[in-house]
Amino acid sequence: SFTMPGSKVTVAASFKAAGHAFTDVPSGSYYADAVAWAVENGISGGISADTFAPNAACTRAQAVTFLWRAAGSPEPQSAETAFTDVKPGSYYEKAVAWAIENGITTGTADGRFAPDATCTRAQGMTFLFRASKASADGAPAFSDVAADAYYAEAVKWATDNGITNGTTSSTFSPGSGCTRAQIVMFLWRLYAEK
Repeated sequence: SFTMPGSKVTVAASFKAAGHAFTDVPSGSYYADAVAWAVENGISGGISADTFAPNAACTRAQAVTFLWRAAGSPEPQSAETAFTDVKPGSYYEKAVAWAIENGITTGTADGRFAPDATCTRAQGMTFLFRASKASADGAPAFSDVAADAYYAEAVKWATDNGITNGTTSSTFSPGSGCTRAQIVMFLWRLYAEK
């Protein structure tokens, strides 16, 4: 209840966003905080007003775009790339150009980036590792990560820094595809939790 005092009253209101109520992001899920952070910081949106699609495969274009946005969406020197499958004007064109300029990706093969291919765990860790400009000593302790694999140092860095861990105590599953929730979670651990 409220009793009006006999003198002048000033009422100030403050509002806090109720969060991003995606129907497919349960509040207790391992990725809920990461999704909220990604949406609040313009790193990722949902696939609709009320759906994030956390379990959908994350494409290489999405992964690089999320990483580019997490880095502040820096303007590349040129949006043009040599990749024949990066369409001019696409939502990921500048992100891919930035990633190339910064040594984050060199594409897949035959002058392609493969934007619609699912981003694997090996590729995701490599993108983050190269963007962080970090280094790692030693080989990762996973039976499915060869010491000379292109992603070995990235996996070692990621596990040493709490970005991710293996799919079991002895395997990393480098060829397994990442979901949208996993990529956002990796980015959150790299950029928000530090």
